[in-house]
Amino acid sequence: MTQDISAPQRPAGPRLNEAAPAFDAPTTYGRKTLEEYRGKWLILFSHPADFTPVCTTEFIAFANRHDDFAARNTELLGLSIDSHYSHIAWVLNIKEKFGVDVRFPIIADLNMAVAQAYGMIQPGASDTAAVRATFIIDPQGVLRAMVYYPMNAGRSVDEIHRLLVALQTADENKCAMPENWKPGDEVIVPTPATPEAAQARAAEGYNTVDWYFSTRAL
Repeated sequence: MTQDISAPQRPAGPRLNEAAPAFDAPTTYGRKTLEEYRGKWLILFSHPADFTPVCTTEFIAFANRHDDFAARNTELLGLSIDSHYSHIAWVLNIKEKFGVDVRFPIIADLNMAVAQAYGMIQPGASDTAAVRATFIIDPQGVLRAMVYYPMNAGRSVDEIHRLLVALQTADENKCAMPENWKPGDEVIVPTPATPEAAQARAAEGYNTVDWYFSTRAL
C-alpha cells in the first residue's frame, strides 16, 4: 500500500495567522467565549495544575503584569484541567500566602475541550494535564503567536509581554522586529521585492547593511 503524498498534511491543533479555535467555557469570572474578546488582544495560557509551585510562580508573574497587559488593550485568560472550585481556592490561596490578586479569569476545562482544540495536551508530557502553552490572539480573533514550555520549566511572562508589544508595533508600522526587539530599538524595513527596488535601497535613507537588510528608527 502506497502513501498519498500529493497534498500536504494539515498539522493538528491551531495554526498561526488563522482564526483561533472558538470556545465557550466556564471561568472564575463566569462563562467566557472567544467572541467576547473581539476588539481586544487576548493572551490565553494553560498550566498543568492548580496548587503546584511552578504554576503558582507563573500566575503571580501574570498577575503582577496585569496592568501592563491592560495598557496594551490585552486581556489575560488562564486555563487548566481543574475544577472551577479548585481555581477559586487556588486564587484565594495566592492572595493569602503571597499577597497577590489574580484579577483575570481561569477556565475550568474538565472535559479538555479547549485544551484539545488548542493543542495544549501533549501526550509525550501528559495525557491528563495541559502543558505550559501560550497563545496570543489579535482583536480580529486571529492566532498570531503560540509558545510551548515543558512541565518543569516556567515560562517568561516578560518575554510574552515583549512579544505582544513587538506584534502590535509591527502591525502599526508595517515592519518586522529583530531578535529581542524592545521599544526604542530600530525595526527592520521590509525587504525589496524586485531587483530594481533592491538596487535603489541604499539611497532610501535607511540604515542599510545590504539590499536585504535595512533598519530604521520609529
